[in-house]
Amino acid sequence: MKKLFLLYVLFALLFSASAQDSLQVVHVHESISTHIVSPEPIQYVDISTDDVAGDIPVANILRVKPKHGGAKPGIITIVGERFIIQYKLAYSRADRADTEVRIDPTQVDDYLNPAVAMSREDMARFALLALQRKPQFNSVTTKGQGMRARLNNIYTVGDYFFIDLSLRNDTNIPYTVDQIRFKVEDKKVVKATNFQQVELQPSFQLYDTGHFKRKYRNVFVFRKFTFPEEKVFNIEVAEEQISGRTISLKIDYSDILHADTL
Repeated sequence: MKKLFLLYVLFALLFSASAQDSLQVVHVHESISTHIVSPEPIQYVDISTDDVAGDIPVANILRVKPKHGGAKPGIITIVGERFIIQYKLAYSRADRADTEVRIDPTQVDDYLNPAVAMSREDMARFALLALQRKPQFNSVTTKGQGMRARLNNIYTVGDYFFIDLSLRNDTNIPYTVDQIRFKVEDKKVVKATNFQQVELQPSFQLYDTGHFKRKYRNVFVFRKFTFPEEKVFNIEVAEEQISGRTISLKIDYSDILHADTL
């Protein structure tokens, strides 16, 4: 029995060493910041050595750098929304250090992250699918100051709502979006002091808000939410200029309940 146990331990050590030898090597140096770029937001990172520091300056970039010269090699593990990958860190001369490493999606291992209900890749895929559908909520529109806003469709997928919004500029002045805010607020204002509103942040939007001359269309993704009939879901679009044009589109809960599936 003891011999079998020793053989098992030896096999495990050999397998671990073989796995580490097959890992892609990332060369680092204390004077160089190495940026590892992920195709999706990074959810978790483990660096096996204390000689190397790391941080995530933006959601999909990991930055690593040795704390001093002659840092001990180690293994770095990166977990995304739907993948896991490891790299072998190797201390090198400054002229050999990697400044940028892009994670190859074809080289990662699949990983179903329980903390992520839907990946950004899936959100983008469903949002693009939503854009291919014809508008169904033709009556949910508003206009003012030469602008028109329209709710095209609301879809439900898993734990998320996909809200398809269009803007039209009927003037000859181009429109630059400053911000788009989403609020659940009172339908009727009796007293200003009693007015209540809760601002919601989208989990994802298909396109960045920006500049357009005539038409703008985008899909915003929210975690499923509910609100009572005496409140509305208000989409408020503001122009970048100080005295810019604003437009609000109010959506009743009955419209939310008519969300279709993709």
